[in-house]
Amino acid sequence: MKAITYKTNGPADVMALSDRPVPTPGEGEVRVAVRVSGVNPTDWKSRQYSTPQSDQVPNQDGSGVIDAVGPGVPDARIGERVWLWEAAWGRADGTAQEYVTLPARQAVPLPEHASFDLGASLGIPALTAHRTLTVADGGPERLAPGALAGRTVLVAGGAGAVGNAAIQLARWAGATVITTVSGPEKGELAKAAGARHVVDYRAQDAAAEIRRIAPDGVNIVVEVAPAANAALDAAVVAPDAVVAFYAEDSDTVQVPARPSMLVNVRWQGVLVYTVPAVAKDHAVAAVAAAVADGAIGVGEAAGLPLHRFPLARTGDAHDAVQQSAIGKVLIDVAP
Repeated sequence: MKAITYKTNGPADVMALSDRPVPTPGEGEVRVAVRVSGVNPTDWKSRQYSTPQSDQVPNQDGSGVIDAVGPGVPDARIGERVWLWEAAWGRADGTAQEYVTLPARQAVPLPEHASFDLGASLGIPALTAHRTLTVADGGPERLAPGALAGRTVLVAGGAGAVGNAAIQLARWAGATVITTVSGPEKGELAKAAGARHVVDYRAQDAAAEIRRIAPDGVNIVVEVAPAANAALDAAVVAPDAVVAFYAEDSDTVQVPARPSMLVNVRWQGVLVYTVPAVAKDHAVAAVAAAVADGAIGVGEAAGLPLHRFPLARTGDAHDAVQQSAIGKVLIDVAP
């Protein structure tokens, strides 16, 4: 089978197209014929900075069809359309290959109405978004329709992959969604994702506009740039709010201490790979339910334009993500 592998860390050209044996699923595993592989920032960062222990296949997310199962997995799962999460976390086998084996729980049923493109776009972005929306005091632990009713959510960077997923999941859960963007093009994408209010922070006084929309403050902030936005977040949060940050734009963040203390704001870091297992289970179940409800989409109409590459150009796909392509970067592994 064809696979992308690398043996040392470094730039995209350390990766190469190679031939590998088709793997056999072990105990509790399934084998998936991969259709589409999704690329996330952590994929190129892992390749750039982490030394692989063996021939490493990149990419955490993907979609495809189960074509074999290992001992302990029902044969009924053969032929099932699935989306994959964390395929390469702590393992040498990511989704940039024609077949991948992984624990059965990491291959989640994908309804017929959901495309393989959508399946490959879930994983890290949607599970991260779910975690940011469920760390507030009082929960909910798992999103569902109405779970965030009466809450106001501020999504920083609503045109990004996690921001897009957060908007769609928060809207599905009944929240009022505000998002900040850096220009009209991204604003249109955030609206397409379902944000009720879009604030262009380069053209508007973001704090004043958010306070006008939500005079009592926002309950949850989904934050992509905590260092740059700390003062803004502190200015717009409601009492007992949470600022859930899932990326870093600096090694340090200067949290406005007194404003945060006065209203009991919590600053919560989120790394999806290391969240508690029960939180991961809640996230997978909720994302699967949102997909089943048709509440999550991809493509321009859903605010997440797609950028496609063939398997042989996985390096170009990684570079596109590193260069902050607007939308979702996908690799077509099989027709």
